[in-house]
Amino acid sequence: MATYCLTVARLQLALGHGARRLHVSAAYRAKAQVSMSRFEPTSYVNYDKLRSNVDIVKKRLNRPLTLSEKIVYGHLDDPHNQDIDRGRTYLRLRPDRVAMQDATAQMAMLQFISSGLPRVAVPSTIHCDHLIEAQIGGEKDLARAKDINQEVYNFLSSAGAKYGVGFWKPGSGIIHQIILENYAYPGVMLIGTDSHTPNGGGLGSICIGVGGADAVDVMAGIPWELKCPNVIGVKLTGSLSGWTSPKDIILKVAGILTVKGGTGAIVEYHGPGVDSISCTGMATICNMGAEIGATTSVFPYNHRMKKYLESTGRGEISALADDNADLIVPDEGCEYDQLIELNLDELKPHINGPFTPDWAHPVAKIGATAQEKGWPLEVKVGLIGSCTNSSYEDMGRSASLAKQALDKGMKCKAQFTVTPGSEQIRATIERDGYSKIFHDVGGIVLANACGPCIGQWDRRDVKKGEKNTIVTSFNRNFTARNDANPATHAFVTSPEIVTALAIAGTLDFNPETDYLTAPNGEKFKLEPPFGDELPAKGFDPGEDTYQHPPAEGGALRVDVSPTSNRLQLLEPFDKWSGKDLENMQVLIKVKGKCTTDHISAAGPWLKFRGHLDNISNNMLIGAVNSENDAVNKIKNRLNGQYGGVPDVARDYKANGVSWVVVGDDNYGEGSSREHAALEPRHLGGRAIIVKSFARIHETNLKKQGLLPLTFNNPSDYDKICPDDKITIKGLTTFVPGKPLSAVVKHADGSEDTLVLNHTFNETQIEWFKAGSALNRMKELQ
Repeated sequence: MATYCLTVARLQLALGHGARRLHVSAAYRAKAQVSMSRFEPTSYVNYDKLRSNVDIVKKRLNRPLTLSEKIVYGHLDDPHNQDIDRGRTYLRLRPDRVAMQDATAQMAMLQFISSGLPRVAVPSTIHCDHLIEAQIGGEKDLARAKDINQEVYNFLSSAGAKYGVGFWKPGSGIIHQIILENYAYPGVMLIGTDSHTPNGGGLGSICIGVGGADAVDVMAGIPWELKCPNVIGVKLTGSLSGWTSPKDIILKVAGILTVKGGTGAIVEYHGPGVDSISCTGMATICNMGAEIGATTSVFPYNHRMKKYLESTGRGEISALADDNADLIVPDEGCEYDQLIELNLDELKPHINGPFTPDWAHPVAKIGATAQEKGWPLEVKVGLIGSCTNSSYEDMGRSASLAKQALDKGMKCKAQFTVTPGSEQIRATIERDGYSKIFHDVGGIVLANACGPCIGQWDRRDVKKGEKNTIVTSFNRNFTARNDANPATHAFVTSPEIVTALAIAGTLDFNPETDYLTAPNGEKFKLEPPFGDELPAKGFDPGEDTYQHPPAEGGALRVDVSPTSNRLQLLEPFDKWSGKDLENMQVLIKVKGKCTTDHISAAGPWLKFRGHLDNISNNMLIGAVNSENDAVNKIKNRLNGQYGGVPDVARDYKANGVSWVVVGDDNYGEGSSREHAALEPRHLGGRAIIVKSFARIHETNLKKQGLLPLTFNNPSDYDKICPDDKITIKGLTTFVPGKPLSAVVKHADGSEDTLVLNHTFNETQIEWFKAGSALNRMKELQ
């Protein structure tokens, strides 16, 4: 029996003068053949509580609030006494729920098991989307993934059942699409162990990407800490039309703010132009907000969200949102820390890349730029879908272009792949004929999973090192991310532009002005894309893919074999010695961009995400060594030999040598993967010293007992040599706001003393002293 999991529509909402029970609409229930017994236990979403907290804070601050402030401050643990200062203080928050994708859920659940707690304190779910490799096509790839990942899936399923966590099976779809379809709603606060969790902002939610240790805090019922975000306002005027899509808004904003311009801030969209964007289009914009370093992004509640809620069986939620609309829109006269204005009437289609998602180009100019830069013009593969752009509207607009080509007797000149975002999207586009159009134009429909977007792509059309161009509707395009080939020039754009370029087969094709040539010699232009925002026949929920945890799972067993190479129970990290950290060896001085992909690669390494020792064999293998401009080649200062970064780190650890990493700007941008923090800690690292950090990675390092430190003077980066030894002083008097110092000993006997800044608060200093946040949690039990 097919089951459609509608968390919000299963909730009782305590509003006004009493609690109001919500039910899935009878029509939707009949269509989906929903078994009500499979729904999660009744939970509560209390708008009264949200309103009460907001009222308390507004009286204290005596000013209008932005939308994001209302939702964030509305979830304060102690609204009466919490110190609130944007960009400075740390907030203690009570998120409503947790979501984890399978690659990060392994370590999160292993940490939760280590906590000794019997059951999660808030509604939580696991989503199997990262471990399915794109190879042949949807069905066969899914069957293969279930076979080779059986041990991991069994672990996640049994751990979920024992500890009260819902389990979305492989084939369900991508975590962020499932959240949008089921769990996001205006005013909710959700944290997810994936950097693109902000996707839910398209439905008026505050959804924030975190590391697994943060998820453990929330699942344990501990208030979650977040530095009080600044708020960047993006005012939209005009309306989208023609070839311009929601994706172009965030591509343009990324070009303005760059990959670190949103760090420490929530991006809040507002203005009359918002109403021209569909709910799923707003989700696309919020999703890719992760690429500018934003804490999250959000849109105000409007009629487009209402239509989406109704279409996904949550009409009563939209009615309640209507009743509380003042809570889920910004106050008149609220102030932003930065304001960007975009006129959508003037916005043109964009394409960003290669190698970074903030290098923005108008589509009309990318051909000339590519020729000037020597980028390959031939488009080898066009890829649409992913968590960013796999909605029904996205698929419909792309299919409208593919249909035009087919009507002229054309197929795609480039390879073309389609990744549905969820089982519901897959089933609906198959029913409505979109999948057939994609197949007929030469496309392959892949599994409902992340696939090539995260490097799960068994690509065979080019050799590693062969220079080539691909265009995607994904969100991220770091070097070698999609196919492990550092010579692949990956560009991100809208699914409509991807489809047009795949048909034309060349990067210098501008669909607004250029003509295609049909097999009969006829010249024709593609008409602007069109597609229904939501399916006229309603969504087809497809196959049953949700496993609900039993009411009592305490007697269930979760077995981890001691001989497994996929899973490994965790051992506590050692506590701080109580002394300054002396004579630590510089393991590597990293040159230039160092994302979490560089620190802990995905792709084939995903299979080891539940085994800390094995996954540590990829630590920093993609980072560029400043000493020789090589990757994964550093000098072992104990024996003078060159080796891989993990190998040298292991040798240092075996010989009792602590080490540090030195890095550049925005260190750790990209994914939320906490393995990029766990691995250095596991292999003997003590501190990461850089010019600046990305938000999630800095927090992850703190959680694991490492010291994330920044140069007070960024030029001090140049004073450190790869063979230096560093002593960090001031730890015996370690307090918030007081810098530490580094004594840098050079090989020639000279020394430099540098000032190092940190952002630790009192709680986080306790994590460091205990050896990790998890250790500290156990101390307090």
